[in-house]
Amino acid sequence: MLEKLLSEERVKIGMKAKNKDEALEELVDLLKLPQNSKNIILEALKKREVIGSTGIGRGIAIPHTRSTIVNDVYLAIGVSKEGIDFQSVDNQPVHLFFLLVAPPNDPGTTYLIVLGKIAQIAKRIAKENIDYLSIEDPKELINLILSLEG
Repeated sequence: MLEKLLSEERVKIGMKAKNKDEALEELVDLLKLPQNSKNIILEALKKREVIGSTGIGRGIAIPHTRSTIVNDVYLAIGVSKEGIDFQSVDNQPVHLFFLLVAPPNDPGTTYLIVLGKIAQIAKRIAKENIDYLSIEDPKELINLILSLEG
């Protein structure tokens, strides 16, 4: 399922962001949406972060939102070598981001299925101490993630 959502254009290795807002902007830019759509998605993501950080700990965050601006499910991945303060549950910097955006009406419940798969992959990465920070090539990162989808 993730294979259909992942593309090299939506993977950024070496994020430049220094804080949560910049990280969200950098991730949303990967979706290649019109500027007004980007702004709406960004606002929705920021509102979601106010409720509680999507930084799930162990260096991983899964910012996600639903919006009428999109009519399909979008997934983008970012890697920050330095780490970004994302107010994670464990107060550790985030290095690996999975951005998920979906429309409110999602007949195939793709959004929830993908969110669940990403959570499982994140757990495996943390539990097995998988070294994603040494990966320099987006295709290689996609292949790693797909291999963990199982």
